Amino acid sequence: MSAAGAPAAASPGATTVSIVPDGVLAYGMQLPVQAQSVLTSAPWERAGAGPDDILAVARAADRSGFLYLAGCDHLAIPADRTETMSAVWYHPVALLAWLAGQTERVRLATSVWVAAYRHPFETAKAFATLDHLSGGRLILGVGAGHLEGEFSALGVPFGERGARTDAAIDAVVAAWTTGHLDGMHLAPRPAQRPRPPIWIGGSSPAALRRVAARGDGWIPQGTPRAEMPAAIEAIRRHRDRLRPAARPELGVITELVHVGPAKWDLPRRTISGGAEAVAASLNAYGAMGVAHLQVRFATRSAAELAEQVERFGAEVGPLLRREADPW
Repeated sequence: MSAAGAPAAASPGATTVSIVPDGVLAYGMQLPVQAQSVLTSAPWERAGAGPDDILAVARAADRSGFLYLAGCDHLAIPADRTETMSAVWYHPVALLAWLAGQTERVRLATSVWVAAYRHPFETAKAFATLDHLSGGRLILGVGAGHLEGEFSALGVPFGERGARTDAAIDAVVAAWTTGHLDGMHLAPRPAQRPRPPIWIGGSSPAALRRVAARGDGWIPQGTPRAEMPAAIEAIRRHRDRLRPAARPELGVITELVHVGPAKWDLPRRTISGGAEAVAASLNAYGAMGVAHLQVRFATRSAAELAEQVERFGAEVGPLLRREADPW
């Protein structure tokens, strides 16, 4: 057993689980309100917004063709980081399970789950149950984590987070596909066959290698548009060496987006304008071989976000294309 309590040598297999059809540039989004870091959330999210606002936006996305809704993962925030990160981070399993019963089509994702914090049995069990109850709508996004104080509080060695993450992914894949691991049996099994997709979050060299070696997809964290081609090329080189048959579905977190005319001063670098202009900018990612966008919207309220989500789905979504195959 590895330090994470799971076999360290097993591989998720040569092939990947794909959910985005060829040529399609899909789009999803991070849920509002549930993670209230001042670096990533809008002021209205930190000014008394709550579950009703989350649900209104989630239902808008469900109606509007979004591939997924995602929740972040932090268990506790060190006191010296709360000024910028906040302490408000809804637990993603509880949040996504709540939304599973109030949506119909949209997939339920973590962006990302810090697997190193938990025993792999807990991760496998929680998300197999979520996939089972939601009718096969899970995307498990996994990352190594970055907040050293949180690792210390949980008694998990920060320097082992990479190895623990790799071991956890391998163990979860084994448990989901076979129903047992290390002499222990886990049920219910996920609804998706052969298993739900596992997307890797992060943009560090280690994260890019992890995408190539283990990921069904990639969720960059902070990679600017200009640096995406080099990151994709790095994944391709690692993939050719480690898992040549794999075809991870590459993603990106977009710049802020606002569809249509704005009656307020949008943040700098916001992609804005009519549907054609917004789609043309985002299709540049499709030309790189990106398969799914995590769209960020510039908004001032939950109502405006729901309206933007619906406009994006109705007007921009039909214009999105993936013109390149990175593999």
